[in-house]
Amino acid sequence: MELIRGFNSIRDRHKGCVATIGAFDGVHLGHQAVLQQLMAKGRELGLPTTVVVFEPLPREFFSPHEAPPRLMSFRERFHALRELGIDQIMRIRFSASFREMGAMEFIRKLFVDGIEAKYIVVGDDLRFGRDRSGGFGMLKAAGQTYGFEVVDTATLTQGNERVSSTRIREVLAEANFSEAERLLGRPYSIAGRVIVGQQLGRTLGVPTANMELHRLRSPLAGVFAVEVECPDGVIRPGVANVGTRPTVDNLPKAILEVHVLDYSGNLYRRNIKVLFRKKLRNEIRFDGLDALKTQIHRDIDEARNYFAERGDA
Repeated sequence: MELIRGFNSIRDRHKGCVATIGAFDGVHLGHQAVLQQLMAKGRELGLPTTVVVFEPLPREFFSPHEAPPRLMSFRERFHALRELGIDQIMRIRFSASFREMGAMEFIRKLFVDGIEAKYIVVGDDLRFGRDRSGGFGMLKAAGQTYGFEVVDTATLTQGNERVSSTRIREVLAEANFSEAERLLGRPYSIAGRVIVGQQLGRTLGVPTANMELHRLRSPLAGVFAVEVECPDGVIRPGVANVGTRPTVDNLPKAILEVHVLDYSGNLYRRNIKVLFRKKLRNEIRFDGLDALKTQIHRDIDEARNYFAERGDA
């Protein structure tokens, strides 16, 4: 899959495609249904598929402290779309100047003069352009003028409930990982590259792999029994903390720390994926490192018992 880094990066090979636009946060089953619809049309017309996204998301730009937690970083979203078989993802930087672009100017710059879309599938609640003045009706009318087809997406439901990123955030906040998996079509996970941290865990006898979350807010907080997909492809049990480490340094932004049980390999600067299985407790402040160390070992024992009961250990 190719990444198109904004309007100025559009080349002739990117033009003439079928397209959709949206946040696609989580790439859940509802998103997957839209993307399957898009890919089917692409095969029918013999055209590549293009997914258009904004970075940052508009709600993050307008209200960064009130925007909902992201389910995925941009990198995770990119890889999820690639795994589904999307050909191109176009990332548009949402900026102060971009927010002033009129709705019709946006349509012409993106879909007409830009990627030259022949077929566009979007939600009927789509809003775009300055003051959110553009919508599905305007886009459909523009299609009649410029010669592209516009169709709306059907809302996917499961058990009379709409599959949405909002609902997934709600069940994650409740640590209902089985329900999140049902809505996502896969276990909820956070993936990324392990960074070099303060190595405090090693001094406590519990080495951890630390990851930046690359999002303003995390949909999870606390200590969890997890599975870790390591660079060798083996999935191993572990314990993860998502939080600000209040006992140690009270970080300004949450990070993910994971201890892989009975693993001695070097994970620094390697990519891993952490799959969340059970919440063990909330993150709390302890009275010193000795109390923290004692609790960490309790967490490890509880995680071992959880995986043993599942038959994984």
